Amino acid sequence: MSAALAVKPESDHSARQPSFGLSSTGLLAAACAVLLLAPLAFGAVETWSIFALEASAALLLVGWGIWQWSNGELKISPHPLHAPALAFVALVLLQSLTGISAYRHATYSALLLYLGYGMLAFVVTQTLCRSSQLRSLAWVFCGYGAVLAFFALLQGIAPNGKLYWTWPALHGGSIYGPYVNHNHYAGLMEMLAPFPIVLAASRFTHGNRKLTVAAIGALMAGTIFLSSSRGGMLAFALQMVVLAVVLRPHQKSWKQPLVLGTFLAVMIGLLVWLGGNELTKRLVSIQSEAQQEISGGVRFTIVRDSMRMWLARPLLGWGLGTFPEVYPQFRSFYTTFFVNEAHNDYIQLLVETGLAGFAVGIWFLVLTFRGARGKLEGWTETANGTLTVAALLGIVGILVHSFFDFNLQIPANAALFYVLCVIAASASVPESHKVRRRSRHHALILEPKPEGMQT
Repeated sequence: MSAALAVKPESDHSARQPSFGLSSTGLLAAACAVLLLAPLAFGAVETWSIFALEASAALLLVGWGIWQWSNGELKISPHPLHAPALAFVALVLLQSLTGISAYRHATYSALLLYLGYGMLAFVVTQTLCRSSQLRSLAWVFCGYGAVLAFFALLQGIAPNGKLYWTWPALHGGSIYGPYVNHNHYAGLMEMLAPFPIVLAASRFTHGNRKLTVAAIGALMAGTIFLSSSRGGMLAFALQMVVLAVVLRPHQKSWKQPLVLGTFLAVMIGLLVWLGGNELTKRLVSIQSEAQQEISGGVRFTIVRDSMRMWLARPLLGWGLGTFPEVYPQFRSFYTTFFVNEAHNDYIQLLVETGLAGFAVGIWFLVLTFRGARGKLEGWTETANGTLTVAALLGIVGILVHSFFDFNLQIPANAALFYVLCVIAASASVPESHKVRRRSRHHALILEPKPEGMQT
């Protein structure tokens, strides 16, 4: 009998319909498969891959409905992020139905994509209900990221200007891994690299496995630097600062400093071996590039033009997904290139949805961090805490990178980002009996003994 048909003592399930082989674990695995296949389809930026992402999310939702029906009940677990997500959908519908959108078809298409993200995230929130699933999810992300980083490393060593050495980049770009844009590969790896690093710092790895997982994390993090994404480098550096802050209260032995030292040594060695002078030049160029942008670079000019766009419609914006259609009216420089993004996710959200949409976005993030905060106590000892810290680090990385690029306009990266948000904000799931016993034993060891008590 599948996990979805667990019998409750107070009711008779003998007359229930079959579950069609569906279970919470099966649905969660299917949702993960969608999340992890999307980056392989060039980040799901092509028309066919966007449709595949949306259709897969819809099928997952239908599968969840069938699973609920087979159990004879419709049970929706509440989640703090449901409210801002529904508010955002209502705002976009208002833009589309009332003619606020500058291009209704673009807004409708963008809404369908956001509904796809929402359906994926919803299925994850409704099926992630056991600590064993949390651990499995962390290991899946770890293994997938290792394979992807190794592939990107091979492609970087022997490039031929084509994706997978086969498909040409028709519109140019800086290919790294399965992405045309190296910045978007860095954005994906910013969300995946924290998983092996956090696993290495937790109780879920021991001995040689801890060092192996740290080395995998170093490989994944190293490819962020080897991709030459300066925004990715800065985002990862700040992720490590956040990790050091949340890890400091749990440093009770020499093992964690050793693991982190191994991680840094392997990553630096990898960068020196493969990056060489090219990486050094890229790092040195960060300051000069920043000065150039501030003094009139293209990205800064796009942001400045975008602010004029926002001032023209400050409250409700121009319509979700309409930036590339509206921007030419406000562009202040000549170019033969098509500017389809603001190169700053915050500015683009402000332009397309106005102050109303920007406020919903802030509400969404506040609830995400508030929900995660309650699971940080003793996080190295619990599956809830370990996965939450990894998810939080991934979120922090993208939020930093979004000041310089448009990772959240790439469907594969955006889908994973929103799933990490719902994982971080979710309530704690029951830990296994073994974990609870270990936690109680740990608490007894740390509890001070009364005076006069002998050990």
